[in-house]
Amino acid sequence: MGGCAMVPPPTSSASAPLIDAAWPTLPARFSIPTMMTPDALKTLESPQGLAPALQALWHDARGDWDEAHTCCQTAGNREGDWVHAYLHRKEGDLSNAGYWYARAGRRMPPSTVSLATEWAQLATELLSRSVPGERSAKGS
Repeated sequence: MGGCAMVPPPTSSASAPLIDAAWPTLPARFSIPTMMTPDALKTLESPQGLAPALQALWHDARGDWDEAHTCCQTAGNREGDWVHAYLHRKEGDLSNAGYWYARAGRRMPPSTVSLATEWAQLATELLSRSVPGERSAKGS
């Protein structure tokens, strides 16, 4: 695949809009959802425009662990570290996963928490940090 592009976090200063001026203007009859769902993330045609941690989840949902791993490493934040931890848990490298959970400021879920459940929790939390109308997550 094309790799992961770093997406700068949206700015909140009064002088700079949160929504990119290049975002297409839609007629009033259309509405932009306030938050993408985890299921919608899985069905996106491309992860372009998503923050690296969300790109990693998108690739993981398609079975591309290597590309997901590359993406979360480019994030450089706790969100990426959390996805990184999840990926190592998924591959069964619990020692490495534990290191990345600690970097993310999280505890490794108990073995009773399925990978699918953790993926959904990750996606839900990271998507909840997204700005409506943008496909990037805020940095931590």
